[in-house]
Amino acid sequence: MTKAELVEQVAEAIGPGITKKECALVVDGFLNAVKQALGRGNGIEIRGFGTFRVRYRRARVARNPRTGEPVDVPARISPVFKPSKHLRLQVARLEDSGESPGGSG
Repeated sequence: MTKAELVEQVAEAIGPGITKKECALVVDGFLNAVKQALGRGNGIEIRGFGTFRVRYRRARVARNPRTGEPVDVPARISPVFKPSKHLRLQVARLEDSGESPGGSG
């Protein structure tokens, strides 16, 4: 799903009281709030959906799969998403039904 498709779906869910342009501002505002919170090292919890947070990844030594040479991977901070139990169950039902994740299967 693209951002434009998300905006369209949200606009349809809200109904005729909001334009797609206004809905796009709401979606952009939400995404910017998530980016800003993660940029400050804060997490965001959306009950029934999941949690966005940052995770510290320590430095490690990996291997180049082509040559087998060791490669130093520096420590970094990464954004992560942990789905809620409700969302995991909903995706598991999709898997059990045999549908493809993209919906075109």
